[in-house]
Amino acid sequence: VQLQASGGGLVQAGGSLRLSCECSGLTVTRNTVAWFRQAPGEEREFVAAIFRSGGATYYADFAKGRFAISRTGAGNMVHLQMSSLKPEDTAVYYCAATSTIILSMIRNSNGYYYWGQGTLVTVSS
Repeated sequence: VQLQASGGGLVQAGGSLRLSCECSGLTVTRNTVAWFRQAPGEEREFVAAIFRSGGATYYADFAKGRFAISRTGAGNMVHLQMSSLKPEDTAVYYCAATSTIILSMIRNSNGYYYWGQGTLVTVSS
């Protein structure tokens, strides 16, 4: 299994970015896939997740209304559309996946088995 995150970059505050996670060796509709982020000197935090069964989505409070997670069966991709970006969104964004997770753990990084390498998002003020 390999997760390949891409789409990061430098954007001005208020701008948008679309992150992508290409999942090889697993089927996104049979796995829960999430995005986490880690800013310098901070702990890794949950951003959003899309549940394996039915595709229900979950967001951190800071992401609600600004970020949207989605998946495409063709290409086995999970995307994170980010808009109205703020300087505090600057971080390395990681995608993660697991085939077995309960909803109470969906925001917990310990619940995910597979991790991508991360993609850097920098938001300038």
